[in-house]
Amino acid sequence: MDHRGPTLDVRLSQVVDSTGVDTPDLLLACAAPTRVWVDLVGGDSFGTGDQPALSWWLPPDAAVQLAYRILTDDGYDSGRVDSPTQAFVTVPVFDAPRRRTTARVTVWTELGQSPWSDPVTLDSGLLDEAAWSAAWVGPHEPTRAAKGNRPATWVRQEFTVDPGVHTDPVLHVTALGLYEVWLNGTRVGDQELTPGFTQYRERVQYQSYDVRDLVVEGRNVVAVLLSDGWFRGQVGLPRAADQFGSDLSVRVQLEARSADGVVVLAATDEEWRSGPSHVLAADLIGGQQEDRRLVDLEAHRPGARLDGWARVVPREVLATIVRSIAPPVRRVEELAPVAMNSVGDATVVDLGQNVNGWLRLRDLGPAGTRTTLRHGEHLDGHGDLTTAHLDVNVPIIPDPLPVGQVDLVTSAGRDGDSFEPRLTTHGFRYARVEGSEHAAVAAGARGVVVHSDLRRTGWFECSDPRLTRLHEVTVWSLRDNLCDIPTDCPQRERSGWTGDWQIFAPTAAYLYDVLAFTRKWLRDVALDQRADGCVANISPCPPAEGFGGPLAHVNGSAGWGDVVVSAPWDLYQAYGDEHLLRESWRSLRSWLRYAAKRAATERHPSREETRTTPAPHEKYLWDSGFHWGEWLEPDADLSDFAAFVAADKAEVATAYLHRSASTAAQIGRIIGVPEAEVAALDELAAGSKAAWQTEFVGTDGTLTEQTQASHVRALAFDLVESEHRPAVAQRLVELIRGAGTHLGTGFLSTPMLLPVLADAGHLEVAYELLLQNTEPSWLTMLDRGATTVWERWNGVDADGQAHESLNHYSKGAVVTFLHRYVAGLVPTSPGYRTFRVRPQPGGGLTSARATLDCPFGPIEVSWAIHEVIEGDSFSLDVSVPGGTTAEVVLPSGQVHEVGPGRHRW
Repeated sequence: MDHRGPTLDVRLSQVVDSTGVDTPDLLLACAAPTRVWVDLVGGDSFGTGDQPALSWWLPPDAAVQLAYRILTDDGYDSGRVDSPTQAFVTVPVFDAPRRRTTARVTVWTELGQSPWSDPVTLDSGLLDEAAWSAAWVGPHEPTRAAKGNRPATWVRQEFTVDPGVHTDPVLHVTALGLYEVWLNGTRVGDQELTPGFTQYRERVQYQSYDVRDLVVEGRNVVAVLLSDGWFRGQVGLPRAADQFGSDLSVRVQLEARSADGVVVLAATDEEWRSGPSHVLAADLIGGQQEDRRLVDLEAHRPGARLDGWARVVPREVLATIVRSIAPPVRRVEELAPVAMNSVGDATVVDLGQNVNGWLRLRDLGPAGTRTTLRHGEHLDGHGDLTTAHLDVNVPIIPDPLPVGQVDLVTSAGRDGDSFEPRLTTHGFRYARVEGSEHAAVAAGARGVVVHSDLRRTGWFECSDPRLTRLHEVTVWSLRDNLCDIPTDCPQRERSGWTGDWQIFAPTAAYLYDVLAFTRKWLRDVALDQRADGCVANISPCPPAEGFGGPLAHVNGSAGWGDVVVSAPWDLYQAYGDEHLLRESWRSLRSWLRYAAKRAATERHPSREETRTTPAPHEKYLWDSGFHWGEWLEPDADLSDFAAFVAADKAEVATAYLHRSASTAAQIGRIIGVPEAEVAALDELAAGSKAAWQTEFVGTDGTLTEQTQASHVRALAFDLVESEHRPAVAQRLVELIRGAGTHLGTGFLSTPMLLPVLADAGHLEVAYELLLQNTEPSWLTMLDRGATTVWERWNGVDADGQAHESLNHYSKGAVVTFLHRYVAGLVPTSPGYRTFRVRPQPGGGLTSARATLDCPFGPIEVSWAIHEVIEGDSFSLDVSVPGGTTAEVVLPSGQVHEVGPGRHRW
């Protein structure tokens, strides 16, 4: 066994650091801090008041940070700060607009003082409304097409740049709608679907672009292509349009620096012009239509004749403009088709992978050639595309609605011309290419994968290729649903369902850096929250699905609204960011007040009919209102949706009331809220637990609700007393065996099922469920060709028929079991400053490997079982990053406390 940490070779030196300050210290010639990065933290729910916070990894071979110092090139100096903190260190420099500087970090470790890190950029941007001189304007639209068929419109202006006067031009752009911005005929930046999806009635993001390589001396042209996007296009399950407004708007401000300060070179005002484009229709759900013959290259040149163009229309926009704090949506990857098959008068293109994005065509055929692209996830028995399972046909929507996802392009016959529908996205694996030149057009097709450009942080593989594949299928499903917000699916709804992220956020944190992405989204959740604390099902919430629409009664569901408590807490465990807890406090506290009030003052009708006097525990029993409950259990019958809506789901709601109140109390203690408020949360947690036990636990400890889900919740949420836990766990196993060793859980409890079994001493049953290959199971999805996780357990049934979305990540939360139990990696303090490695082999696995880039650096775990003459032997390799320590628990029960370095047993 070898588990030594890094060897220290310390010598006395004197150096002059890059600030010119003599710093005698014990110094080892070591590298600078690595991977310095910036988060924006601490703002309000609108996204104002953010400050940069720096994080960094220690130099290679350094084990412990003793102190740090942060310096900016415009005068901020933290001085030496004696602290081990190396994550989310606030640098309070955003005190004025356009403050642009760079920051560097040096650290003192047991090796001495490091060199300065590479600089990172800090830019306050426009900061507030006072920094904008541009006005809001909109295109002139004398007529308005029907939803889904509205064209994109150009908004344009010319401006002059004097020779040698201006430097460092920056373009700031925002819009209500989607925009693409062009300078002198060149598209600016590589971000897609800008300005992103927010609660537009309250806030809209802007983006800033360095355009020094695009602005020229003399005459220039800036042009913006505007389309409906989320703002007024079809959104959500009802496919309602004009949800956030009916008029597109844009605001553009091009600035540069001169000897006299900041100069505005161009800004939207009433002199700008608007005109038609080659994009005849652009809708995120419906698709995009283009006539490439209408592309007007002259419109991007100064002095162009603009026949048919008109002055823009002034707009009054009340939404707060904020900078984007999350990574942008980009074209992340291209996929070549794995197959092309002729079906009738069309060619079906198979990318081999279900994706979010679009198909790019490079050969459009002769001038006038019309090509139609239909996108979907499944083929029928004849190998042709079928999308019927994606059409909206649910009880709460009165009329069936087609899935859409249809693009159409007419060729201009120009060499090098192509079609790339960037003003929409599709969830698809297959595209049906229709038209007279379908075979030739399809031959040049490429799939473009589009999603938020987050940093991958976690990987897993093991000796069973099915589980390795399941992990990557889940990763793909997550990627396809990270499109500026966490969507439920990338085709039929594309909505930010709160319940999905409540379930999946802990898993996502094992796979990608989702902290800033989630922070941005939670701000919209808070803005959507009703004054009484009720949380909407979806955020950003369109009015048709919000509190003023026909679906108002299905908002405020337990397990969905609880995301305002669980997501900040889960990400705090993963990243150690207390700022997120503080930012979320008002929202989570308001939600719990709402839930507690519903529990105390309202009763389910069935309970009122049978009881004349309310029992004392009912003060904490949440049995009122609508709840989605254990949505989509394998054998659930939803044919009578009215009965489902009216059902008493107190077992689920009261359980979540307990868990969220308990979690909120922990959060309150961490961020220092008044003790009386924490005590009230403790009381709510205790009262709701007692109410749950009174209603759902018999005197002998058995549960009255004989479902797998209820038993999972009882154990996961600590709802039963310790003396009853073994019997409850055993009963869960019996229910699983009674189902033929199949799971019977639905939406909420499936992620907790295998961990609960493992923690209760039934690891072998957990592995049996994980490796079950008959329906319902995860491996059934793979056996039936899934490349992403299905919404339903029978997403593709035994007859090959598809049912609803084939791209929902929620059931993929099982991969947390692969990281936490198979590989054995679990944080024991926030952000992995301390963590445990305790692999729990089973299921016939002979090896596993996991890597996680935590806030302190890469953690690597690798184990293997080797056959030897005397029997099997177990080997384990663990890499511990600087600034952290690990507790390693071997299968034999031996425990080792280790520090930074590579260790082997």
